[in-house]
Amino acid sequence: MAFVIFEVKSEDAGKINKLIKDDLVSRQSVLTRDSSSLNIDGDVSFVKIEGSEDGLKRAKELAKELGMKKLTDKEAKEINEKIEEQEDSAASGMGMIFD
Repeated sequence: MAFVIFEVKSEDAGKINKLIKDDLVSRQSVLTRDSSSLNIDGDVSFVKIEGSEDGLKRAKELAKELGMKKLTDKEAKEINEKIEEQEDSAASGMGMIFD
């Protein structure tokens, strides 16, 4: 499924709520991670929105209005890999609890 990732400075974190309050965007899969939780230097958050073409188009429009930085495809792929590694790690940890 297609996705887009935006970078948001910590002092602008309130803008994330404005983005995900949009009706169309809120119906997409939305995931937020701090750079520190992904072992990335900087004081930013990453917002990953995954879903329909219309949903992603609307998210891009709103993010641009709010001054959020859309990551390049290469940057987005790298961040997405880190998010997936983190989720896989958490899932395997949950599996150990139930073994």
